[in-house]
Amino acid sequence: MRTWLIFLVIAPPIAGIAQEQSPRSLHAAHEMSEIPSLTPTELEQLRNGDGMGLARPAELNHFPGPKHVLELAPELGLTPEQQTRAEEIFAEMQQRARDLGEQIIEAERHLNMQFAHRHVDEAALRESTASIAELYGRLRFAHLVAHLAVGSLLEASQVEVYDGLRGYAGTR
Repeated sequence: MRTWLIFLVIAPPIAGIAQEQSPRSLHAAHEMSEIPSLTPTELEQLRNGDGMGLARPAELNHFPGPKHVLELAPELGLTPEQQTRAEEIFAEMQQRARDLGEQIIEAERHLNMQFAHRHVDEAALRESTASIAELYGRLRFAHLVAHLAVGSLLEASQVEVYDGLRGYAGTR
């Protein structure tokens, strides 16, 4: 009985140490993915036009996002005009983000194929990564500009309510 008790106390920490020292890469799980350089979650977010935290500078500085403004419309007391305009801003941003997301996915697919087929050198790599970076920049712009548009649409009191509902404690 005492041997089992010692085993139960010692085994979990030893197993944890063995896991920490494993040479197995965290990337191994993605090796057979549709596009190994993107996780399934990232693929889904890019395809859906999700924000992925790209608009955090706006969100945390009192520029609400269109998706959340629409979700909180009753609490914010949006006027019919504000509601309509927020829907338009969201639809435009969503379409732009989805289009760019598909372009990013294809660019990542191309980069992966360059490596998979050994058709990559420094010049090709520079071109591919610059293209992907430019697409991500455009995606981030699409989300940030939507926050900017919604920020100018709302009254200061509505932004304060929004910030409180979203859990932001900062002051304006």
